[in-house]
Amino acid sequence: MVRNVAGVMAELEAEDFYLLSGVEQGMRFGEWVNRGKLPELSGLTAENVEYRLNRCMRRDLVERKTIQYEGYKLAVEGYDALALRTFSKRDTIQGVGAPLGVGKESDVFEVQSYKPLALKFHREGYTNFREVMREREYTSENQHVSWLYTARKAAEREYEVLEDLYPDVAVPRPIDQNRHAIVMDKLAGIELDRAKLESEQVVGVLDLVVDEVAGAYEAGYVHADMSEYNVAVGEEGVTVFDWPQAVATEHDNARELLERDVKNLLDYFRRKYPAAMPDEVDSPALCDAVAANEFETLRAFAE
Repeated sequence: MVRNVAGVMAELEAEDFYLLSGVEQGMRFGEWVNRGKLPELSGLTAENVEYRLNRCMRRDLVERKTIQYEGYKLAVEGYDALALRTFSKRDTIQGVGAPLGVGKESDVFEVQSYKPLALKFHREGYTNFREVMREREYTSENQHVSWLYTARKAAEREYEVLEDLYPDVAVPRPIDQNRHAIVMDKLAGIELDRAKLESEQVVGVLDLVVDEVAGAYEAGYVHADMSEYNVAVGEEGVTVFDWPQAVATEHDNARELLERDVKNLLDYFRRKYPAAMPDEVDSPALCDAVAANEFETLRAFAE
């Protein structure tokens, strides 16, 4: 997990954010920003740029490299700081709390607002740049993009999908989005992989998850990465989360991705709860029912 930058926010001054924003703007054109361009990009004097660079370097918000010139780029914590400042200015959040989850493509924290919420920082491209560039629709055609762009596009995509699906599909309620970050409702319950279902609950819970997959398909989306790690189970039902890789149902591979999502779910439940699952399931017919939004229960497809 990347260091939680919330602890240094109170130490930062407005001009520090001007400098960070200037570096951000410069990174639109290359990975490293020439120091000589920072006064123009940030609106600060050359002397103030030097002072602000030192402050931000001490707080690990920017990185420096001498190439053919002295170059700077945002550290991931610097990008986090810019998003947090925007959320604060919008009164979306008032404070950042403990981590809620850490994944290879995101960090999630509890945040304070009118009630406890979740703040998700997308990290796509930060540690697995080549993989994300190859697999995600919003980067596959671009050859010269930074991790900032990749993470921001992932957040924009996920927020768009959540807005389209909520509340008809059981997804986290989206509240705000800026750069690579999303503020949303906290998940109710625990992740499916950590849940311990009773035998009589197994098929019923799987039915609930597949029903949400069908609802999303009806609304125009395939999750495209369904697994036990992006479903939460609680007293009020299930919630399906992590949607940045979702594809539209008009996509050429939508049906293939839907079948893969359904297979992933069936395989997981068979592995963890073999005694409670039907021995055989007519998967093609099940996927047909999901695509037609006619799914009711897995038992109808047991062979």
